[in-house]
Parts: sequence; structure tokens; C-alpha cells
Amino acid sequence: MTTILVSHRLHARYGARIAAELLVLPADLAARLPDTECARADIAFFSGDVFPDHSRQFFSAVRKAPQLKWLHAFNVGVDHPIYAELLERGVRVTTSAGSTAEPIAQTAIMGLLALARGFPRWLVNQRTRTWSPQRQQLPRDLKEQTAVVVGLGRIGAEIARLARALDLKVIGVRRGPRRAGDPVDELHPPAALPGLLPRCDWLFIACPLTPETRGMVNAQALAALPKGARIVNVARGEIADEAALVAALKDGHLAGAYLDVFAAEPLPPDSPLWDLPNVLVTPHNSGAAAGNDERVLEIFLDNLERWQRAAPLVNEVSPAK
Repeated sequence: MTTILVSHRLHARYGARIAAELLVLPADLAARLPDTECARADIAFFSGDVFPDHSRQFFSAVRKAPQLKWLHAFNVGVDHPIYAELLERGVRVTTSAGSTAEPIAQTAIMGLLALARGFPRWLVNQRTRTWSPQRQQLPRDLKEQTAVVVGLGRIGAEIARLARALDLKVIGVRRGPRRAGDPVDELHPPAALPGLLPRCDWLFIACPLTPETRGMVNAQALAALPKGARIVNVARGEIADEAALVAALKDGHLAGAYLDVFAAEPLPPDSPLWDLPNVLVTPHNSGAAAGNDERVLEIFLDNLERWQRAAPLVNEVSPAK
């Protein structure tokens, strides 16, 4: 019978819905499963309650599971070295891509609206009890503006859909060809991005962190944006050159940024991003939503059923070549 490594919390909440033998991670952070128990695991379910406190405990068991054939992760990004390690071992890896697309996109659009309407200034005025209606430098209408969405996966596509609902012109950047239903006015390959930046009022970063995207939004890319452009990053902090981003925000070339991700997390207390008046900072939490666990479980259960009948898995990660 198939044996699945799961957390104690997932076992308590959803164990009855999983049609397999469950190997349960101890609740005690310091405890470790015996090697003989780890050797029984065929599948591992890296659920959201494991991260971050139980991650070391979970992956210690995974590393001691010689028969492990498949790991399903609650998250979308697979840039952590553990995933490369597993793929090199021949372990299949699937993600929960799509489970947080709606909350992340909604948060990204919240960032757009807050910056577009001047909420950073209003919030300062509220804290200082200052009544100061905006009379000068009135905000532009969104329908006059263009958003470039880099990464048109499920998150990027939902950002694009919502942006178009606000009457922005939306340009998508993706490797794959245009498909029916893509919510963009234009679609271009990544190589076209430098030529798109001068047209961009809003740059949304929604692509995975890869060797190609690391540092992609550098000083040169930022300089190519029109003065007054804004950036929204809900992907990975390392995609943008943080020092260059801070410089562009300080000198006024960029009008603002909403950032949920950073090169170093937690964001260090001495980072200038905390205090810049045109920046909104959130703690890598744009995808937080009460319904995520249920959506992740449904993806896993669908894949488990596929696994049991040897069908292709959803959201499977391709090994690096």
C-alpha cells in the first residue's frame, strides 16, 4: 500500500480524506522519525503548515526516505536547492500552482490601486491627524496607462485580467505562444522586454526565479522605464536589483513600488525600503488566504488519484537539463 509522509496537523484535519497509509511527522519540533519509518515513505506531502517551523524536520525525513518517488509541495516556487536535490534523485516533484493565484493577484492590484490613488500619503496624514486634501499633482486615470506583466502563468494571468477590468492596457510577457483567452492586449517573448519597458507605466513581476530572471530588473531596465513608472513585485525579490530599485525610488525616476518579496527575508530593519514614502512593504504574504489549504489539498488529491492510475500529474516540475 502507498505510504504518504504528512504533517501531524494535516493528518488531524484532512487525514480521513486521503486514501492511503499515512506516516505522520511528530508534533515535537525536536523529534525525528526513525530511519526505518522514513524508509516506508513512497510520497511526501509538503503542506503549508510545515513551513517554516517544521521544514527542517520534514526534509530530514525526506532525505532519509530511499524509496520516495514523489513529493507534492504547497507552494509554487521551486528555486530552493532541496527541489533540485530531489529531482536529481529521480523523485518527481509537483507544486500547487494556481492555489494562491487569486489572492496574490488581488493583493497586487491592491498595491496598484493604493499607489495610483495616493494612499501612502493619505496613511501618513491619518497617523499624524493631518487634513490635507490633494489639490496638486492629481493622479492620472488608470485607463490612460499601460501595465506590463512579466510572467503570464496563473498568477500573472489573473493580475492581467483584473488590470484589464480597470481599463489598463495590458502587455503580457511569456515564453509560450498566445492562447485563446489570454487576458492581454499584446503578448511578447521575454527577449522583447527591453523594448516594452519605455511603454510601461506599471511593471508587474510575476515570473519564477530562474537563472534567466535573476537580476532581470536591473539598473538598465529601470532606467528604460518612463519617469513616474511604478513596480509591483509579488514573485521573488532576487528578480530585481534591490540597490538599483532603491536608487530609482529615491531619485524620483520611479514614482513608487509595492513589494511583497525581497532579496533578504525577513527584510532587514535597516533597509531603506521601510521608510521610503513611495513604497508599500508587505512580509511575503500576498498569497495569504483562508481557502489556500483546501485548494492545495484538492490539487494533491487529484494528483494522488492520477498517481494511483499512472496518469500524468498536474503541475509536475521538469528536471533541469
